[in-house]
Amino acid sequence: MKKTKNRWLIALSAVGIHISIGSVYAWSNFTNPLIEEFGWSTSQVQLTFSIAILFLGLSAAFLGHFVEKYGPRKAGLLAALFFGVGVTGSGLAVGMSSLPMLYIFYGMLGGIGLGVGYIAPVSTLVKWFPDRRGLATGLAIMGFGFAAAISSPIMEYLIVNVGLQKTFFILGISYFTIMLLSSLYLEKPEEGWAPPGFIEKVQSGKTEIKQDLAQLTANQAVKTKRFYYLWLMLFINVTCGIAILSAAKPMAIDSIGMTTVQAAALVGVLGVFNGAGRLGWAAISDYIGRPNTYTTFFVVQLILFSILPFTTNAIIFQVILAIIYTCYGGGFASIPAYIGDIFGTRQLGAIHGYILTAWSAAGVAGPMFAAWMKDTTGSYESSLLFFAGLFAVALVISLLIRVDIKRLRNEQEGLKTTAAPQVAATK
Repeated sequence: MKKTKNRWLIALSAVGIHISIGSVYAWSNFTNPLIEEFGWSTSQVQLTFSIAILFLGLSAAFLGHFVEKYGPRKAGLLAALFFGVGVTGSGLAVGMSSLPMLYIFYGMLGGIGLGVGYIAPVSTLVKWFPDRRGLATGLAIMGFGFAAAISSPIMEYLIVNVGLQKTFFILGISYFTIMLLSSLYLEKPEEGWAPPGFIEKVQSGKTEIKQDLAQLTANQAVKTKRFYYLWLMLFINVTCGIAILSAAKPMAIDSIGMTTVQAAALVGVLGVFNGAGRLGWAAISDYIGRPNTYTTFFVVQLILFSILPFTTNAIIFQVILAIIYTCYGGGFASIPAYIGDIFGTRQLGAIHGYILTAWSAAGVAGPMFAAWMKDTTGSYESSLLFFAGLFAVALVISLLIRVDIKRLRNEQEGLKTTAAPQVAATK
């Protein structure tokens, strides 16, 4: 009989992949060194990051079916290949002083690795943790959030001591190795597998597990209203969150009067709240439910974004940003479990890939809108009030999806009720 793998080591493998690809959030470490060495403009260098996030969303959408068809191991290996080649190849681009090559290697190839690597372990973790869906996906996606805090000092050290080109070589080979080893342990559980004692707890009533609303394919899911409700909720949460990410440092300096050093330190600390929110909110969602979690996100952020433009106290400003960052990270971590709840686990990876196109769209829309408002009005305050309005829209959507879920639940219960007398009559 085949030995069952340890589900916590499966989760650790997922963290290994996400910590590697999450280093993309530390791209800013390369910005000034690249500008100083080659004379490229800030926008030219930053475009590399934007291309990577764009290809993350596109590859997650188009290769989601690959993940479902070939499983998490092969998908993880594919991600390791693309991301490893992308980062290592960036060293070649630096050696040849070629900006287009940097776009191709880090932006396009690295971005494809990002997308596949992001979704590869998630659907598998949901199946390994039927009792703790939110916690399991939160663990992996927490790795993505914390990656910048881990990668940044390593990148800084390498750039100073070995130079840009060798830094890309070392990082690329290291990420490839970590992702390769992590992927080799990934595996789906056998059909019908459950954690020890789980079935007994359910049967005895000690543990209550709500049945998934449906078991849909990705192509069936995109034909439902609740798919677009989820897409819009993630889009709004990420658009506003990324806008704050891009504007936090200048806001701290211009609006609050913090020094450049203090503002830079604040951004680093807030990254920890981003990662902590991914695990914390996802775990909480196992207890209060995904619909309640998302409604809470939008109520909290609607209030905080309305207060933020009028905040001048540095401590209050930092506390507000910390809470917003947890909601931003929590939105990413809770979405896979939400997908499992309402669409089932049949093709969760593919559906997750489609939903993540909201991230790509938000990655472009959020920072661009915040920058445009700053250029037009001279401050970020007006854009924050606009984002508060967006959260009001998201709040309404979070209530609409509840109506849709309740309707489908009632239909399920109705079918069970009508089926019961028929079964009894045949006995």
